[in-house]
Amino acid sequence: MENILSVKGITERIRSLDVYPKVLEDFRIKTFGGATVTIISGLLMSVLFISELNYYLTPELREELLVDVSRGDKLRINLDVIFPHISCQFLAIDAIDVSGEQHINIDHNVFKRRLTLKGEPIDAPEKDNTIGSVNRTAKEFLNKVVTAAPTPSTTTLDPHRCESCYGAENARRKCCNSCDDVRQAYSEKGWAVNNLGDILQCKREGMSERLQDFDKEGCQVFGYVEVNRVGGNLHIAPGKSFTKHHIHVHDLNINDFQRFNLTHKIRHLSFGRTVAGKTNPLDGSVQIAEEGSMMFQYYIKIVATLYAKSDGQTLQTNQFAVTRHKKPVFESLTENGMPGVFFIYEFGPVMVKYSEINKSFMHFLTSVCAIVGGIFTVSAIIDSLLYHSIRAIQKKIELGKAS
Repeated sequence: MENILSVKGITERIRSLDVYPKVLEDFRIKTFGGATVTIISGLLMSVLFISELNYYLTPELREELLVDVSRGDKLRINLDVIFPHISCQFLAIDAIDVSGEQHINIDHNVFKRRLTLKGEPIDAPEKDNTIGSVNRTAKEFLNKVVTAAPTPSTTTLDPHRCESCYGAENARRKCCNSCDDVRQAYSEKGWAVNNLGDILQCKREGMSERLQDFDKEGCQVFGYVEVNRVGGNLHIAPGKSFTKHHIHVHDLNINDFQRFNLTHKIRHLSFGRTVAGKTNPLDGSVQIAEEGSMMFQYYIKIVATLYAKSDGQTLQTNQFAVTRHKKPVFESLTENGMPGVFFIYEFGPVMVKYSEINKSFMHFLTSVCAIVGGIFTVSAIIDSLLYHSIRAIQKKIELGKAS
């Protein structure tokens, strides 16, 4: 008996600690105002819970600045540029870096698509999902685009002939059997070819007539180039490019180069791998050549960027800032530069690292408890104020009727 009494005493003491006293069902009053407050509170609680859950599931992006030690790797340059007023056969794509390495007349993984003056493709190369992979090789495609069909006269020429270089012969080059041979010989001498129509080889190949049609088509240059991860420039310029005495030169007719209209639209330019959500400042930009032949320069500062995902995967790419400059090219190609679009890039000394950090579950649980408890408390206060206010008004009304 004493044990039972002691147990009851302990139970009563525990009950006395209850800060949530219960009211019998018969004494509870449910009102329309209380129901309204409950519905609004439930909706608000649901919205805040979903918002907090979304915040918890979204990793936090932490930014750090590190010293860039990624020298020696290759840099991939992705480009897609449209020239609406110059034919593909007059554009050359070259890359030069500060170490002295040169990529001349690039055609590997970079392609030229002929366009009408309205921007419609004339002969689009077939390619798969990988930029640069085509059913035909780049050489085959460019030969089809650039090289005119041979005339009957060229098919009957003596293969052992030795034609004149028009005064540009040297110990290594005795014969010039094509227009390109003559132009190369003149370039080696440092001479300019002023009139291709005066050269039999060029006239036979129809080069002079084709030069008159350089602005009858447009051109889209697209693909990618892999270069050394050092400063340098990638440029798209008219004229055949070559190296002479370790100097990069473009073969341009001084009488015709001012007619080149290098108005262009950069559909895409990026460095490194593509990352979803990353913006490239030059995408969609348009530059118009107002004064005939012009030189467009884009000074680009590249910052290496590393994305470290929460699952341990890393993705290395690049961000860049750009400064634009353009100027007309007048009489001298050497003093005023040369017509073309130049992307001059250099690397910053730092690397930006973005790390995905998962948020703490305890922080999420604390926030949910704060939302639920806070809304319940505030809604109880509002419900109590409404209930007592309505009761007070009703009492006053009843007293007024009684008097």
